[in-house]
Amino acid sequence: MPNYRRIWCPAGTYFFTHALRVRHGNDLLVRHIDVLREAVRIVRRSHPFQIHGWVVLPDHLHCLIELPQGEADFALCWRLIKMIFSRDVPAEEWRSKILLRRRERGIWQRRYWEHLIRDDEDFCRHLDYIHINPLKHGLVQRVSDWPYSTFHRDAESGRYPLDWAGGAEMDDSLYDD
Repeated sequence: MPNYRRIWCPAGTYFFTHALRVRHGNDLLVRHIDVLREAVRIVRRSHPFQIHGWVVLPDHLHCLIELPQGEADFALCWRLIKMIFSRDVPAEEWRSKILLRRRERGIWQRRYWEHLIRDDEDFCRHLDYIHINPLKHGLVQRVSDWPYSTFHRDAESGRYPLDWAGGAEMDDSLYDD
C-alpha cells in the first residue's frame, strides 16, 4: 500500500482537487451547488480559511485556499465539508452492503489531491488551472460562461480580463495536469 505523505504547513496556501466516487455522467456537485456552498460556509465559521480560487464542476472541484496563522489541519476542514454535503443531499446513489454497514454514503473518492503552493509563479499557475478547468472539460466555450467559479470575482477585481482564455486560441500549456 502506498505511503501517502501530506505536507502540513501552518498558514500554508494549498491547491486541492476533490472528486466524486462515481464521476462519469454525475452532476451531483452542480445540481446541489447550494448545499456545497452552505457546507463550506458552515465549516469556515469554525475553521476559517481564505479562498483564493475555486471551481465546481459536475463531478469534481478544484480550489486554492490559504489557512490562517498557526493552522495546518486542512484535512479536518475537508472532512467536515464532505460530511455536511453528504448528509444534506438526498440519498439517491447506489450503495454496496459494505457502505451500508459502515453507514457511509460513498459520494466522494477517499483520496484527494493536495499541493502546497511554493511561490507566486506556482500560485498563478494553479489559479489559472482552476479557472480554465470548465473550458478544458468542454463545459463552456469561454471561461466566463461557467457560473460556479471564482473567475467572475477575479475578473471583476481586474485580476483577469473578462475574455481571458476565451476559446480555441487557448495556449495548450494551461492543460498540463
